[in-house]
Amino acid sequence: MSRPSRLLLKLSGQTLRADEPAGIATEAVAGMAQGVAAIHREGVETACVIGGGNIFRGVAAAARGMDRVTADSIGMLATLINALALQDALERSDCPTRVMSAITVRQMAEPFIRRRALRHLEKGRIVIFATGTGNPYFSTDTAAALRAAEIRADALIKATRVSGVYTGDPENDPDARPIRRLTHLEAIRQELRFMEPTAISLCMENNLPIIVCHQRDLVRAATGEDVGTRVDAAPALE
Repeated sequence: MSRPSRLLLKLSGQTLRADEPAGIATEAVAGMAQGVAAIHREGVETACVIGGGNIFRGVAAAARGMDRVTADSIGMLATLINALALQDALERSDCPTRVMSAITVRQMAEPFIRRRALRHLEKGRIVIFATGTGNPYFSTDTAAALRAAEIRADALIKATRVSGVYTGDPENDPDARPIRRLTHLEAIRQELRFMEPTAISLCMENNLPIIVCHQRDLVRAATGEDVGTRVDAAPALE
């Protein structure tokens, strides 16, 4: 990937709990902020979407009997908590940051307004999009794809616990093989669950490349190095 000028980073909320069973570990949020700040300092206009799985997972709660809409609403609030924690860590690193929410929480975050988000990016501020799309039944993967399309990002980078996309779960399947390049359509057809199919489809419709990489390689991916897995409209390499 050539060096991008604007990126959407999809960050894992699970990463923020580190070795704790739940919640936010101070050193984990500081480490995440360090990577985002490094990208910003490279001159890349940077936006983020962070999950809330370290605090609450709506799908899991619904599976245990909670009303799905209620569960997803709680999950949206979990992403706001993480966004505020990341904002605090970034601003302690002297990075100007704005949290924009899809639901109204004016005392804590700005409402999401696309033109205002673009203006923040143009002024060199990091923008963190919180509370998903503001609707139940949509994951933060889908929110990331939507916001990336809305701000006309050059790519969506998803940071994970593994080094890219594999044929299986590399944490549980010793025979899982890495995939370096594939198309959006191949990812959907092969049911590769690195991202929600709805999010991949949205990226495909908007010709938006997806880079999947280990969190430790986030800065390298964001500055154009060939790391992880690239998912785009180009034919897959043999």
